[in-house]
Amino acid sequence: MRVALSRLHFPVTTLGPGRRVGLWLQGCSIRCPGCISVDTWHQGETHIPVEELIGALAAFADQADGLTVSGGEPFDQPDALARLLQGWRDVSDSAILVFTGHDHAELSDWLAANPGLIDALMTGPFRSDLPQTLALRGSDNQELHILTERGAALAGFERTRDARDHRLDVMFDEAGDAWIAGIPARGDLARLRRLLASAGHAAVTSDSLGAMPA
Repeated sequence: MRVALSRLHFPVTTLGPGRRVGLWLQGCSIRCPGCISVDTWHQGETHIPVEELIGALAAFADQADGLTVSGGEPFDQPDALARLLQGWRDVSDSAILVFTGHDHAELSDWLAANPGLIDALMTGPFRSDLPQTLALRGSDNQELHILTERGAALAGFERTRDARDHRLDVMFDEAGDAWIAGIPARGDLARLRRLLASAGHAAVTSDSLGAMPA
């Protein structure tokens, strides 16, 4: 079994409590208008063996406070997702948080077939026409579901956005490109582009690229 991978990073401090492993899967069939992660929409070319990725995850297990999975759309690869989460569960008792653009009811069969693999699930598509007043969400239609006792560690995110939510993690890949982890406030990336432009730098962010190839 192989999995389409966008990126793996540790530590991530803006997508759940503590220092977490962040796993972004590549490919999204939902493609919400206004998504800031357009670069993760296309299927991509980086398909690696699931067991290899589990080994990479396991290397962080002793240091991490949990695993956060996003994308892309994780449930576009349902079998690989289940195996990855089981691989994490085999090496860590920490909570698993998964972000999806699907509604909870659409995932009932997968959740019933894989009980206990996801501790907290953030569901619902990003809606740029709706306000963003709640923590850990891009738009207020998105719902946090606590599915296990471990998931109680995420219950504190059932609250209004505040100063704690204005942080973003910034990383650099091998090509020197910068990318961020977190839930930026509306307009943050546009303000970043304007700030860099005022300093004489050209900046292109994935939300400004338009639709990527399938």
